[in-house]
Amino acid sequence: MLNRKTIFPGIIELNFQAGEVLGCNVYLVFSDNEWVLVDIGYEETVNDFIEIIRQLDFPLSRCKTLIATHADVDHIQGLAKAKQTLKTTVSCHTNAVSAIETGDTLLTMAEIAAQGLCMPMPPVSVDHKLEDGDLIQVGDLELEVWHTPGHTDSQLAFRIGDTLLSGDNIYRDGCIGAIDAHHGSDINAFIQSLERIRDSDVKWLAPSHGPIFRNEPDLLNKTIERLQSYLQMADFGTLAEHWPLMDQWEEEVAEGKLPDGL
Repeated sequence: MLNRKTIFPGIIELNFQAGEVLGCNVYLVFSDNEWVLVDIGYEETVNDFIEIIRQLDFPLSRCKTLIATHADVDHIQGLAKAKQTLKTTVSCHTNAVSAIETGDTLLTMAEIAAQGLCMPMPPVSVDHKLEDGDLIQVGDLELEVWHTPGHTDSQLAFRIGDTLLSGDNIYRDGCIGAIDAHHGSDINAFIQSLERIRDSDVKWLAPSHGPIFRNEPDLLNKTIERLQSYLQMADFGTLAEHWPLMDQWEEEVAEGKLPDGL
């Protein structure tokens, strides 16, 4: 039997519990014997996580649902295996349903041909579609669903008291979940989601990767400012709103202006 290393009342992070990083952060939220998992990670670590849960003395039959924060392979590849093992349900945002149920390797980033990446993405049926403002009851605990698009259009976060299970929105170093046009990213939506987190009275952010940290406005503001600059940068292709250099180029072409020194 393992001693439960709760990070907050009713919340255990399974990598921290194991004392080693097995993949993305997997949060076990519990009240009495009822519990849910927020994300599950890769298929190869499902048995490891379930064994940890067993040794923590949680009845496997009392898993209320498996929740996907969004439909990225490193968060959901193990869903089908975990659902079958635990005989439970799967919950996610409406926008994630198609990718999860079809096992779409492109939308889930399981396949990136240019990098030689090709992982299996087992499909699994979704039982519950979550929307912003929904409440998930786990015993005496209540998870408030936040839809926080930007990294993907299906990104969810979950408020429990003054803690937010914040997904891939932001990490302790100010980095954010990957921005990719093929992935359904949206920079403006990302900014709005970060502003929502910053302006909330949430005290702690428990992300999908890396350590838990305080909800500090200065950190959020620096990240938001950086994202705002992305809207004017060709680096982000079709996700950018405008590229000021091209306005300058049009003016220089019209004037027949050459670089200084030529």
